[in-house]
Amino acid sequence: MATPKKRTGKASQATRRANWKGTVPATTTCPNCKAIVLTHTVCPECGYYKDGFASKKAKENNEVKTEPAAKKEEAVEEKAEEPKKTRKPRAKKAEAAEEKSEAKTEESAEEKDAE
Repeated sequence: MATPKKRTGKASQATRRANWKGTVPATTTCPNCKAIVLTHTVCPECGYYKDGFASKKAKENNEVKTEPAAKKEEAVEEKAEEPKKTRKPRAKKAEAAEEKSEAKTEESAEEKDAE
């Protein structure tokens, strides 16, 4: 490989690199689910492309997603009715530590009284 005889100046590098411009990719909206999609690509949300679905699996999944909307709402309502079960182990440890310290202070007070 040939080696350059002289170093390229900063101005020459800058003018050469000035033509390397980043461009925003072209996007469109999916006609099926209205998600933003790159042009000429399958929609990652629903699998739709041009006049139909790209695969049978995507079509089946899309049909399943649209039908049980009422079932999902019922499940959300059931979950909302259940009370939340929370455990606070740190609080229990703190209470146990306080009880131990109180017991020690009581014992030491009793020992002092006995002396």
